[in-house]
Amino acid sequence: MLVIDLKTLLKLFHDFSEFTLFTIGRARITIGELSGILFWIIASYWALKWIRIIFVDKFLLRFTAEKGIIAPVSNIIRAVVWSILVILVLQAYGVDLSGLKIITGALGVGIGFGLQNITNNFISGIIIIFEQPIKVGDRVEVGDIQGDVVRISIRATTIRTNDNISIIVPNSYFVSNNVINWSYNNHYVRLRFRVPVSYKCDPEYVKKVLLEVAAECPSVLTEPKPDIWFDEFGESALIFQMNVWTREYVTSPKTLKSILYYAVSKKFKEHEIEMPYAQRDLYIKEMPKNKAE
Repeated sequence: MLVIDLKTLLKLFHDFSEFTLFTIGRARITIGELSGILFWIIASYWALKWIRIIFVDKFLLRFTAEKGIIAPVSNIIRAVVWSILVILVLQAYGVDLSGLKIITGALGVGIGFGLQNITNNFISGIIIIFEQPIKVGDRVEVGDIQGDVVRISIRATTIRTNDNISIIVPNSYFVSNNVINWSYNNHYVRLRFRVPVSYKCDPEYVKKVLLEVAAECPSVLTEPKPDIWFDEFGESALIFQMNVWTREYVTSPKTLKSILYYAVSKKFKEHEIEMPYAQRDLYIKEMPKNKAE
């Protein structure tokens, strides 16, 4: 019968933990040291996860009203602190990180040539998070894309259109191109709608009727006041422009346009204001008579 006392068992465990797996520079990594490194790295990861929750709930939410930047900032802080803790743990176990300089240099060259776009988007993401040219909830227009910002990450920003389509836009686009932010200062905007009328109509009367339409629309703000511009003398019509302010239809201006056009059409019929139509005058010249006749 095989009997192993406690002293022998501890010696076997000690010898097993002292078994060398590999070396990094002058550091000899044993099974025990590798287990300790993994334990402290995992423990620090979970500890930072809980610290992040406390940091967000107890600190950031008290000192900032911009909730859109809380998650990105806390993620950056956690990543930086965790990276520092990993380096400290490795150095505490005698791992000489100077031996990784060659590998780090090679990776730097790879990043410089192969990962330029990723690096550019990463830096642009940090600029967006801290400078806040756009925020979560803003209405933006980027090229042909118009929608609401629903998420800002380190690499890209997610925009949701009125058709409920999520479009991923690289962060570098927001830094290097012109971006229209409809909600940068506040959440109401001025929308402009073109209204043509017949040349037979009195412009002052048309202005009065259009102002009535704007005043009767509950989606149009009374302050700032709506305004009517006599825009131009068109080819077949007098062109007016309705300038109205709205807070309700910032994300769907075409809906407000439809509401106002329905109301304008009804008002014009009530006040006998004629809508224009294309007119073409054809003049037929008399053909000269044949001299031979």
